[in-house]
Amino acid sequence: MKLSTKAMLITAAASLAMTGCASGGVAASGGTSGQQALTLGILGEPRSWDSSQANVGHGLQPYQVAYDSLLLREPDGKLSPMLATKWQYNQDNTVLTLDLRTDVTFSDGEKFDATAAKANLDNFRKANGPQMSQLAAVKEVKAVDAHTVELDLNAADPSMEYYLSQAAGLMGSPKALGTDGMKTQPVGTGPYVMDKAASVPGSQLVFTARKDYWNKDLQKFSKITLKTLQDPTARTNALVSGQVDATLLDPKTGKQAESSGMKLVSNQVDWTGLLLLDRNGEVNKPLGDVRVRQAINYAFDRKTILDQVRLGRGTATSQVFGKDSGAWVEDLENKYPYDPAKAKALLKEAGYSTGVTLDMPALPAEEPTLLAVLKQQLADVGITLNVGAPIANTFASDVAAKKYSAIEFNLFQGEPWVAINQMISTKALYNPFKSMTPELQAKIDAVQTAGKDSAKKAQEVNRYVTENAWFAPLFRVDQMYYHNSKITVTPQVQQAVPSIYNYAPAK
Repeated sequence: MKLSTKAMLITAAASLAMTGCASGGVAASGGTSGQQALTLGILGEPRSWDSSQANVGHGLQPYQVAYDSLLLREPDGKLSPMLATKWQYNQDNTVLTLDLRTDVTFSDGEKFDATAAKANLDNFRKANGPQMSQLAAVKEVKAVDAHTVELDLNAADPSMEYYLSQAAGLMGSPKALGTDGMKTQPVGTGPYVMDKAASVPGSQLVFTARKDYWNKDLQKFSKITLKTLQDPTARTNALVSGQVDATLLDPKTGKQAESSGMKLVSNQVDWTGLLLLDRNGEVNKPLGDVRVRQAINYAFDRKTILDQVRLGRGTATSQVFGKDSGAWVEDLENKYPYDPAKAKALLKEAGYSTGVTLDMPALPAEEPTLLAVLKQQLADVGITLNVGAPIANTFASDVAAKKYSAIEFNLFQGEPWVAINQMISTKALYNPFKSMTPELQAKIDAVQTAGKDSAKKAQEVNRYVTENAWFAPLFRVDQMYYHNSKITVTPQVQQAVPSIYNYAPAK
């Protein structure tokens, strides 16, 4: 699953400790492609290498260098065997049984088995990591025998298999779990092991191939180096000068990369727009009227905003579920075309012809151009947008405390059940006012119990929140990932940066 850059700013992470950890099985080379090394420019390194502290999106890729997951998510989103060879649910989707590989060891020599898998899953549930909610539905983990583990759920969770390919599925050595040493050096079953002597925290992290790794097809390089480059200009210069082989850029810096012959891999992960949070009118009474929320949607010239803010790199949209999610509905794509006259008429019909005021916080990562354009287009229909001071560290708690009736944000367009519980259900952070109707709750319940048909059922949730204007989406963002000619890169669905398995030496 991909987390937006802004959302990463507000995610809690574990503190860093500086003691070492054993890591046997290291070889100077051993990848299937001989001696070729790979160097990636990343936005930031993990604050802790403990597998229970793993994140998603940009934050997941570094962990994949050293840790395998129970399930492997293919570039197109399909789930394949990894440490688990097969898996199946019981009839009501409340018990998930996984058969595990029997030929895998951790880099410290410990054996991977059902006991190790249970230790990891239990540790993930209690370690207070940034993604611990991924296993919130798990009631108990059982090691049935040496190669079988069972997850008993409190209720069906259509995203559980997906989570086991993400942070929750990463497996670390039971001997190292929870130790200070694991915070500074990962101990997993993965294809590479950190070379601590060659690594400089905050600058670059160096990993070498394990000679005894169980799946050589996934081990394509002799060495992987991760260079932390937070500034997009610095990432661009590093790519163009050959210091890194691939990195994430934006529409402006991408022009320089393209002029230097770099290759673009692009997909859409986030949507950008307004979350109209106070749908009950608890703090901002006008937002409790669906006509006001619809008027806000009709006020935006999405194509013009996209051209001005992102140089056209994206897709204008009226829905918050992306095409790859399965919940996308074609006829909702342009549900709210630019129509200032209709926006004014709706405001008048709702009794707000004299105007409406929206107060929103500014976010430090947001482009001032976007907020300026939104302010002007809303003013054109009689809505005053007041943008407050920037916030970062208190953002999540402020949202949860119902401090804001509306916010402008980037949110992930991922798996339907993940997205529903991120921004729609009464448990969602981005539904702090607990907006809900019996009709919508019934549609959400249908998604939860639909098993393999859950994405299709989520189309009805999408239709409801779009028609009732819970949000004012503007566009889906093109994530622009560039690489040189020395490697090939396959994009990963719903991720701004590819999974580590998606890189290979150019032939």
